[in-house]
Amino acid sequence: MTVAEIQRALLARGYDLGPAGADGDAGPRTIASVTAFQRSAGLVPDGIAGALTQKGLGSADLTERRAEPEQPAWLALAAPEIGTHEGVGKANKPIVVQYFADAGFSGVKDDATAWCAGFVGAMLDRAGRKPSGSLATRSYEGWGVGLKEPALGCIATKKRAGSAWQGHVGFVVGANASTIYLLGGNQGDQVSVTGFPRKEFTSFRWPADVPLPVATKLPTTIAGAKSGVSEA
Repeated sequence: MTVAEIQRALLARGYDLGPAGADGDAGPRTIASVTAFQRSAGLVPDGIAGALTQKGLGSADLTERRAEPEQPAWLALAAPEIGTHEGVGKANKPIVVQYFADAGFSGVKDDATAWCAGFVGAMLDRAGRKPSGSLATRSYEGWGVGLKEPALGCIATKKRAGSAWQGHVGFVVGANASTIYLLGGNQGDQVSVTGFPRKEFTSFRWPADVPLPVATKLPTTIAGAKSGVSEA
């Protein structure tokens, strides 16, 4: 198989190779997707598309072991956190400070620091998955492997309204043509389910060491979901 053929096979399985798509250039996104496919197919995850990997990619029956559509562990852990609110004024809510610690940033002791990436990192860590290692929300744009479309529990990044570089990150729990619903932290100063304009989203990511999710329809509306909240 040529590099472009390998890339087309990856795209057919739901991997996101970026705007270039099947351009014939085995760049970082292609290598990360090959590695993720190898893990899912039970092959040595070395990122090299050798004979066995090519055979797997060329298989018409798609032997890749995809995850079942139930909630992934990190999302199941995040759901009970809904309603957790940061402290008022100078008071710091210990549970929010613990999110930073679990995400690998025990030096952060105040919940005035933007904590959406800390929340995502904490839930991933509690589920046994490695976070991005950064509190920069858009660090998750390069984490794991990309998905072409949102899936239940995938990590989504978005631009922040009115800012060219700031962002927000959370877990997808619903989507329709105009809105993506995120379960995330620091949404109106709390953990909540909030709808954001789909056009603001920059990536949908999935842990590289977890089989890709089965393609399934997401809820198109979420009862009680908030909108227009602050992400700062």
